[in-house]
Amino acid sequence: MRENPVKKELASGGRAFGSMIFEFFTPGMPRLLKNAGAEYAMYCMEHTGASYETLKPQFALCRALGVVPLVRVPGTEYDFIARALDCGALGVMVPLVDTAQQAEFIVSCTRYPPAGGRRGAAFGFAHDDYQGGDVSEKMKMIHERTLVIAMIETKSGLENVDAIAAVPGVDVLWLGHFDMSNFLGIPGQFSHPLFQDAIRRIAGAAKKHGKAAGYMAADAALGKEYLGHGFRMIATGTDQGMLQEAIRANLEAMRKA
Repeated sequence: MRENPVKKELASGGRAFGSMIFEFFTPGMPRLLKNAGAEYAMYCMEHTGASYETLKPQFALCRALGVVPLVRVPGTEYDFIARALDCGALGVMVPLVDTAQQAEFIVSCTRYPPAGGRRGAAFGFAHDDYQGGDVSEKMKMIHERTLVIAMIETKSGLENVDAIAAVPGVDVLWLGHFDMSNFLGIPGQFSHPLFQDAIRRIAGAAKKHGKAAGYMAADAALGKEYLGHGFRMIATGTDQGMLQEAIRANLEAMRKA
């Protein structure tokens, strides 16, 4: 069974860099990400309408190429989380995590009993590479490799961020920047003192509890800024946004020629 080098790197205090995928679920995308040096692909279900049938081939292609497939599920419900993992994702990002109790439930959806989990058992499927083998050993490895990312993006989540970070099994606190600014009443005002305080609180809670803080940076400059804040898991901006900007830059250059 495949391991998860991104989780290992973050657990050891290292950094991980990848890309968020919202629009282009083509067969070539995992290879493009690999060629570009992405360590992980974060596929979004929350804002895109992507289905498991769409993403399952992406997970398989990523795993074959050594890119870690992760998925932002639409919500905190069991079936979103467990199904994503059964389809072959090596980790889940869960939005709108408000409390430690929610975080505990999320973690339980990624674990099997009797190790404090509620995940339904099915082996010989995509998540274990359709292989046989000792079930106890498989479950142990799956627990060790599954990356759990809690999105902190509400006032409640921010108020409870220390307790959320303390939950065993939560690996990453991810700042959902637009939602956070909305819930703080300062839409899109990322330099506002309230938002800057949120950055410090999330990064501080992650560091205190030995977890990583994560962020989606629109460009390299923002990525460097958040690395400076102590964030260790950084994703590039949206796939559609980067393509659009590249096309625009080329067209503008030609029009000026």
